[in-house]
Amino acid sequence: MVELIITEKPSAAKKVADALDNSRPIKKGDKGVPYYEVTHGNKDIIVASAVGHLYGLAEKEKKGFHYPVFDIEWVPTSDVNKESAFSKKYLELLKRLAKTADIITVATDYDVEGEVIGLNVVRFACKRKDARRMKFSTLTKEDLVKAYENASPTLDWGQAEAGETRHVLDYYYGINLSRALTTAMKASGMFKILSTGRVQGPALKTIVEREKEIRAFQPVPFWQIELKALAQQVIVSALHIENKFWDKLKADQVFAKVKDCKTTIVENTENAQFEQHAPSPFDLTTLQTESYRCFGIAPKTTLEIAQELYTNGYISYPRTSSQQLPPSLGFHNLLKQLAKQPKYSELAGSLAKKKDLAPHNGKKTDPAHPAIYPTGIAPRKLEDRTGKVYDLIVKRFMATFAESAIRETVTVTLNANQELFIAKGTTTIKTGWHTYYVPYVPFEEEELPKMDKGMTLPVKEILLHTKETQPPRRYTEASIIKELEKRELGTKSTRAQIIDTLYQRNYVKGKAIEATELGIHLIAVLEEHAPKIVDEELTRHFELEMEEIREHKKKGDVILAEAKTILTELLADFKKKEVEIGQGLQSTFKETRMIMTLVGKCPNCKDGHLVLRKGKFGRFIACDTYPACNTTYKLPSNGLVEVTTSVCEHCGFPVVRIIRKGKRPQEVCINPGCPSKVGDSALFKEHPCPKCGEGTVILRRSIYGAFGACNKFPKCRYLERIGKPAPKLSSAEKVAEQVAAAPPSKPSKPARKPRVKKAK
Repeated sequence: MVELIITEKPSAAKKVADALDNSRPIKKGDKGVPYYEVTHGNKDIIVASAVGHLYGLAEKEKKGFHYPVFDIEWVPTSDVNKESAFSKKYLELLKRLAKTADIITVATDYDVEGEVIGLNVVRFACKRKDARRMKFSTLTKEDLVKAYENASPTLDWGQAEAGETRHVLDYYYGINLSRALTTAMKASGMFKILSTGRVQGPALKTIVEREKEIRAFQPVPFWQIELKALAQQVIVSALHIENKFWDKLKADQVFAKVKDCKTTIVENTENAQFEQHAPSPFDLTTLQTESYRCFGIAPKTTLEIAQELYTNGYISYPRTSSQQLPPSLGFHNLLKQLAKQPKYSELAGSLAKKKDLAPHNGKKTDPAHPAIYPTGIAPRKLEDRTGKVYDLIVKRFMATFAESAIRETVTVTLNANQELFIAKGTTTIKTGWHTYYVPYVPFEEEELPKMDKGMTLPVKEILLHTKETQPPRRYTEASIIKELEKRELGTKSTRAQIIDTLYQRNYVKGKAIEATELGIHLIAVLEEHAPKIVDEELTRHFELEMEEIREHKKKGDVILAEAKTILTELLADFKKKEVEIGQGLQSTFKETRMIMTLVGKCPNCKDGHLVLRKGKFGRFIACDTYPACNTTYKLPSNGLVEVTTSVCEHCGFPVVRIIRKGKRPQEVCINPGCPSKVGDSALFKEHPCPKCGEGTVILRRSIYGAFGACNKFPKCRYLERIGKPAPKLSSAEKVAEQVAAAPPSKPSKPARKPRVKKAK
């Protein structure tokens, strides 16, 4: 009997093979795709992997760019997506291995997406109706062996049907709505691909609504009176008991009464203690929002980092909605394992000594996985951001077991000429869980000096502040995810990707998320002509029905039939207004494109404007009066370029923002001759290239400044900073460099044997 275990990724296949084999698994390969032969007890097992989704949805018959489209089928992703071409060899291997397998076991991630991946491989690649199902939350040896020994005899059919229904539903909405928008643009005489989706539309509408609130906001003036007194050599700030004066006359009257006071009397002091319970364990959303608060890491990146930590066996499965940790995890053992890591030895060791351990669980649950927790396996050296996220998860886990913190607020009432002023300070008097969550505790210490009732304090100054009410804050990448969860839009796994898509479509921009004119007008057009596309209630309705499928309360076919009816009516109405909708979108797109590409005034001709352009050799900035003005500036070949309203303080040229993956955005002057970039270039002298030995290092300039580069580029890619001496190489090193840089010589072909004509 041969058993085939199918995992979601190659790294997981290795983990499963290592965990199950009696000694060491045998690694094999087919066209570069690894798989493992395992002996577990008396069983022969083969462990192989998918690479995410091996099947995707596509139209059964393509009949041009029409809509609505409902006749779809599952096909290999390599057939419909060029970027997934590499997955074909993984699929072919699974097909071959399945032919000789007696038992199929699915060991993909235990969630909706993992269930769909496993289901499709089982029914299409393995040609089976069902399979065994391993369920695990960590990739540790103990959990994997337990999952194998206790594998379910069938797939989780509720989860599989819910996942497949979601995929089909999202495809229905995505392809039909995007085609409708694009066709509308075409009908107005302009071709531009636009997109929206079942969740994308309502998510954008949420951001646009906030943008409208901000733009419509009318600030209201108010006044505050601040008294600064000296107590034990410390300046104490107190606000008038009324806090905000909305009447200027009243504020002036009170200020006139107290402005000349030289002393103030302590009227009263009050101390109030309150308990701060330990935080709940992390679900994915709270991990993403906390990571953003502490490190500024985008939610999508946090998920990628958490997934990597999970795959390496350091944490449990991150795509969870649960804020609860069950006792079955073995808290004492986990803490003892963490205590073996020097960084956590003291804190984890102190918790492990406690007789009873009970986490401060939250309310949210997940039927598939517990809250996120560290497995106790000590990571190898982690990259900077990965290490930060891991540390956050470990400390949050430990903090959930700690005692409540006790904080105390001291309120002091000061009397200045019979006008009362309030000073407050809050400090921690019992650290409790704060000890375990340092440096991520989100509370500051504001200690007031000791002041007793009846004390007279000298007044340093009394100020009348004129202020205005502030508009609502824009969403951040973290707060919008929290808002979407609150509104039950999208899933824990998809919300970050939805926001990322809005950025890519230029519907939103900025770290503090601002809806662009394109995003605002797109929602305005859709609300006017096809409001159901952005109907939050309809989207939420389908999300709740998806959960009912998972719980075996509803069937997917019923929900898809309902969606077809709604979309058919919606799209029929949309088609009648295609030209009108397209004209509205066209003017909006032109305005947005102008705003997003306008860099600034041309410094040479003074009449034209510098705009972002794309050419045969990449992106550049050029004057829009070309050919009258041929001013151009180079741009980096990689990264996103955004225009700004800033100008360089050194030369007055426009400044653009360069955004590169994994790096902080960088604002740079477009002028390569800017004084801030020249540096020591005046002292630069051309010299032989120390790398190839053939070329000459010459002065080059880019948007980032001056640098030296070999003139044999691209054959030699040697670069050096200006003012930094070229490294000296020995003659032997020069020869070695030249040999390494030289192209490989072609082997000479063997001489052909002379043909001998046969006699007829």
